[in-house]
This record gives sequence, structure tokens and C-alpha cells, in this order.
Amino acid sequence: MTCFALQGCRVAPAGKLETTFIQWTKHHLTVGGKKDINPIHSTAETVEQGKKMFSSYCVVCHGRDGQNTGVPFAASMSPAIPPLNSSMVQSYDDGQLKWIIENGIRPSGMPASKGILSDRDMWSIVVYLRHLPPAGSLGQPRAYSEDEYAK
Repeated sequence: MTCFALQGCRVAPAGKLETTFIQWTKHHLTVGGKKDINPIHSTAETVEQGKKMFSSYCVVCHGRDGQNTGVPFAASMSPAIPPLNSSMVQSYDDGQLKWIIENGIRPSGMPASKGILSDRDMWSIVVYLRHLPPAGSLGQPRAYSEDEYAK
């Protein structure tokens, strides 16, 4: 009897139709900021500023490169943490990405950073998200490296 009860708790990955519907809903209905314009222009300096902010706030869940490199739980979350260079993420407008950083996405595990990061910090992260390095090129977060635990 217990086996049958546990069967009802199993979660299957979302199908293509469900995923498409959810993405459309987020892009057009639930994620705000579509009309907000990033006041920070993309330069080598602002990309580097965004990288520093990303490295101090986002790296534990998204990896140093924004593509989940070295994050042991990224694929096992439900929903899985998407690589930030994916077309799904990159298709958001800058204002929507800033809105997501600021407000989070419930119940996905993406936390809100309002009151933690300044507007400038969030916008600079958006600039960095548009210029992510190749997957694996920055290594894994120190929190997950074996060297960190050997000390």
C-alpha cells in the first residue's frame, strides 16, 4: 500500500507543450519590466562590474560562468536551473532580467535580491548576462571545489 502512495508523489519532467506554455506565460504575463531600459551601456568595464556582482551573489546557484558549471544540484532542482546563456533566458528583455533578479521567481528557488543589491548592481549583472564566457572557462565555484574542503 505504501508503494502506491509514494507513486502519487513522483514528479515527471514537464513535457514540451507544458514547457512552452509556462515560458510564454512568464515572458508575457508574470515577469514584469518588459519596458524598462537598462541605463548601463555595455562596455568592457561594465561587463567586468557585472561579472564581479554576479560572482558575489549569483555564483553558488549559477556557476562562475552562468552555465551551472560545477553546481552539483543545478540539474536536480525542479525546475532545473537553466543555463543563463540559453535561448530561454536570453530571450527576456533587459528589463525583464532585472525584474527577475530583483523579485525572484517563485517557486523555482530563484531568490529576490531587492534590498540586497542596488539597482545599479542588478543592471550590471544584466550586462554580464549578455556577455557570458564559454561554459567551463572560469572553473567551478570555490564552494564546490575539492580544494576548498581539503584546507
